[in-house]
Amino acid sequence: MRFAFLPILAPFCVTPALAQADDPIPAPITVVATGSATRTDDSGRALAMIGEREIEAIQGPDLTRVLERAPGVTITRNGGLGGFTAVRVRGAGGEQLLVLVDGVRVADVAAPSGGTDLGQYLAGEIARAELLRGSNSVVWGSDAIGGVLALTTREPAGLEASAEYGAHDTISGQAGWGVARPGYVVRVGGGYTRSDGISAAAAGVERDGFRHWNARGSGEVALIDALALTATARYADARLGIDGFPAPTFAFADTPEIQDTRQASGRVGARYERSRLTLDAGYALADTRRELGDPSFSGDPYFTIKGRSGRAELVGRWQPDRRWTLDFGADRQRDRFVTGPSFGSRGRATLTSGHALLGWHGQRVDIAAGARIDDHSRFGGETTLGGDASLALGAGWRLRASYGEGFKAPTLFQLLSDFGNPELGPERSRGFDAGIERGHRGGALHVALSAFRRDTRDQIDFASCFGRTTGICAGRPFGTYDNIARTRAEGFEAELGARVSPRLSASAAFSHVRATDRATGSDLARRPRHALTVASDWLTPLAGVSLGADVRVVSDSFDDAGERVPLDGNALATVRARVPLGERLELYGRVENLFDADYQTAAGYGTYGRSAYLGARLKL
Repeated sequence: MRFAFLPILAPFCVTPALAQADDPIPAPITVVATGSATRTDDSGRALAMIGEREIEAIQGPDLTRVLERAPGVTITRNGGLGGFTAVRVRGAGGEQLLVLVDGVRVADVAAPSGGTDLGQYLAGEIARAELLRGSNSVVWGSDAIGGVLALTTREPAGLEASAEYGAHDTISGQAGWGVARPGYVVRVGGGYTRSDGISAAAAGVERDGFRHWNARGSGEVALIDALALTATARYADARLGIDGFPAPTFAFADTPEIQDTRQASGRVGARYERSRLTLDAGYALADTRRELGDPSFSGDPYFTIKGRSGRAELVGRWQPDRRWTLDFGADRQRDRFVTGPSFGSRGRATLTSGHALLGWHGQRVDIAAGARIDDHSRFGGETTLGGDASLALGAGWRLRASYGEGFKAPTLFQLLSDFGNPELGPERSRGFDAGIERGHRGGALHVALSAFRRDTRDQIDFASCFGRTTGICAGRPFGTYDNIARTRAEGFEAELGARVSPRLSASAAFSHVRATDRATGSDLARRPRHALTVASDWLTPLAGVSLGADVRVVSDSFDDAGERVPLDGNALATVRARVPLGERLELYGRVENLFDADYQTAAGYGTYGRSAYLGARLKL
């Protein structure tokens, strides 16, 4: 299936002439560019920030519908809501995206790839998503080959609650309460989602349900004028029906298998803030426990996996005058994992790091450059470099460019499991990015065009040992991991957003990404070359009623690296509405996949047809 994108984009190309010339909203503050609070227009990095109002307008618990608003993003999911979800940024693997939740790294260190399953995080609990596109291991270290996604959970001021019901007997609700007083801040919240779901296997008929609940909290207490204690915590428990490969055909089909996942994460720390010096020290913990079972055979799980990551860290910024900044940090992370009961394995690893990023900020020019040194207990030292620049052109326009190196340490599973290879080295990348941009998301007019290229070497992949008993396969009849691939991802991205009038806004995000295996020239699996999201919102003159629509278009791809299993492209449309009932209560609803398109993001896995939902939101 092929798509002609220019006709779709054409209606949006006239909006700049209708938008306001000046943007009264200041540039937003981000933390992913430098690790410290920084204005987005002071950085040369490619950034996308999606805030609370936009997330609420999108509606629903599915976080992928939020992240698809950012350029360079494609998503694959194994089945329905709650199924394993990989977010690929600029053609990188889902495991090559570093994910932070309230500042805590939440990668599953015991999983084979060590990535983050974003199917375990729901949009209703998120207030802000910041996405840095491109390698940036100088600030963020391991796993930041594709980029960094920082999620901030909701920060209620008073009491808020929302609930919705819809297709597949899906119920989803969130509630939170917060209070801010001189000297302290306290916020708590939680949510529950349950759905009968769809069959994970596209050919199946048995529904694979999903149940998820979470609780979270954060607080801050000022000790003195410049010093405060901080704490955040989140706990989530989920049960997901999954399908497998039953005998005698061993083809992907309905099975009664269940996956239980429990996650706990949090951080305690202290923050010191003065005009010239900011310090933030803390200890963060992320723990994931997963059990797979088949109740038709036994009440006990047939596979368990436990991973824990503890991290002591200090980050800061020193600003001797208005032109110079020095962002710096040091950290020590200890990971451990255990699997069982069969193919049981366990292991530990330690990573010690330090980095510095020196910035110079002139009236029109901002420049930053830095380096990071990492020492891994199993593969030794690693040094990464990076830098970026931004040049203001006037009338809100600026040029930006960046260079970033990335690395990803082998996971404990890849190193130490029964399939492991202790001789693995880290994956390494070098990436370039250049672009021109005006304004920012949510402003009167936002225009951005970026071009990029990223080369990755020593990419880790699974090596089959079928029919092989020598070399790396000696003693590993089921296969192992090896540094075998060199890949390249290159392309361009375009963003356009405008307040066409006081009542009408529109946006579009398009990306062209060619991600290939440099040895074979084949496209990497599940990397569509084109992706486009178009959205518009209209505040009608009728009692504050808002109407909105979203269109997501994705081109063809392949499900395998050998280009033998094609995945057809798709076009999905959603229509939305919101009706205020006073100042504090609103009703909302939407219809997803309006035209009931039949599609897959992973071969053999089911997806939703046309689905409708209704909900309400209260803020006191």
